[in-house]
Amino acid sequence: MPNKPLTAQRKGSSHILLTFIHPYANKLVVAAVLLFLSTATLGVYVYQSLQPVDPHSEQVVEVNIPEGASGREIASILKEQQLIRNEDIFYFFVRMQGGVNFKAGRHHLSPSMSMPDIVAHLESQTYAESELVTIPEGLTVEQVAERLAEAGLVDQHRFLKLINHGDFSDITFVRDIPEKEDRPYRLEGFLFPETYHIPQGADEEEIIRIMLREFERRYQDWKELAEDSPYHFYDIVILASLIEREAAVDSERRTIAGVLHNRLEAGMKLQVDATVQYALGEHVERVLYEHLEIDHPYNTYQHEGLPPGPIANPGLDSILAALKPEKHQFKYYVLKNDGTREHYFAETYKEHLENIRKARAQQ
Repeated sequence: MPNKPLTAQRKGSSHILLTFIHPYANKLVVAAVLLFLSTATLGVYVYQSLQPVDPHSEQVVEVNIPEGASGREIASILKEQQLIRNEDIFYFFVRMQGGVNFKAGRHHLSPSMSMPDIVAHLESQTYAESELVTIPEGLTVEQVAERLAEAGLVDQHRFLKLINHGDFSDITFVRDIPEKEDRPYRLEGFLFPETYHIPQGADEEEIIRIMLREFERRYQDWKELAEDSPYHFYDIVILASLIEREAAVDSERRTIAGVLHNRLEAGMKLQVDATVQYALGEHVERVLYEHLEIDHPYNTYQHEGLPPGPIANPGLDSILAALKPEKHQFKYYVLKNDGTREHYFAETYKEHLENIRKARAQQ
């Protein structure tokens, strides 16, 4: 037998024809097949990398492109903001276009945009003209409206009217806000605290939408936790707003969250002073006994359970505290009077009374 591999065989009527190929030809065939497969795989990978990170996303992300930023630096910024799938593919895509003249400044982009769309946007559009405004944690909708009006960005009356009657149903979580008659503002709790660059000429509806989009973007950070929570999405925001107004020290957020959870589970009234402040519609230096007796759906001294809606716009830390409360047996807390803005916590009412006496002695 010849010492060569048999690769094909065809039978005839009187003889057998054997076809032989040199061993090196086999290697070339294998190499060609591997090259084809790797090229095809690479092509699929590149194609996927050009697609949107999340084609169904409704987020709007503000991206700042520094003056003189290189293609590599811009790719890194976009990847960090989760707007592209792969930095290298972005860089080589731009190179394949013969280079792109990106515009420095602020850009509004979305994970629903494909890589070619993002490149085209960065080349043609920018939000260079804008007004900087900071919305701190814990403001009410009315306080947000007042701050924006003072900056000359909104008409306060129109802003508050849109909060209740504007159509923002295209934003996913807004559709999950339950209809209620006993709350003053439908979107209370959802104007996310942040420093915003408001585009020049933006009207009240656009500004509200920018803030709601920011809430939606941050919602991705705790959405899975919310799905595992025994509380409805809206109730989580209500709890977070109470925590935001009650916790002046970051380290106490989860502790206070634990107290609220414990009281709810025990069927106790929450008795949160901040809800009384909200019911009064104005800030008072001290909540008095006469304030605790007002008949109002937000007065948690008079009504069991959560108030009808959030009492402020909470930040992410308070939302996470509502979702991951500290596990303990405390059911009471009272503010210390030592200037630390911290609280004394107690498991029993007797201990709570002792803490009240201790706090009063510090005055």
